[in-house]
Amino acid sequence: QVQLEESGGGLVQPGGSLRLSCAASGSISSINAMGWYRQAPGKQRELVAVVSSGGTDYGDPVKGRFTISRDNANNMIHLQMNSLKPEDTAFYYCAAEQPYSSSYLLGYAMDYWGKGTLVPVSP
Repeated sequence: QVQLEESGGGLVQPGGSLRLSCAASGSISSINAMGWYRQAPGKQRELVAVVSSGGTDYGDPVKGRFTISRDNANNMIHLQMNSLKPEDTAFYYCAAEQPYSSSYLLGYAMDYWGKGTLVPVSP
């Protein structure tokens, strides 16, 4: 069982930056894919960024503005968000697939999810 906990959310003004972090309960060295998803009120959950053995994937709305990074030594991943827009307002969730699996690259959903952190982007 992998437990994930997000931190770093909070109110930010349009054009501002924010860095989200996700701490895993154990070693992430055996987890292939980890990433961030978001869900805005009244909308479906969408991929924000995922890092895996296949590289990094970004959702179209955040390309060029957000950067995902992985810190295996500290069992964490981060999401640097720049040039934030009001439409980036959402709950942001950390996600990971089962260790020693390739669920994400095979097109399956992630297996573990954090509780989410809210990022409101507003003047």
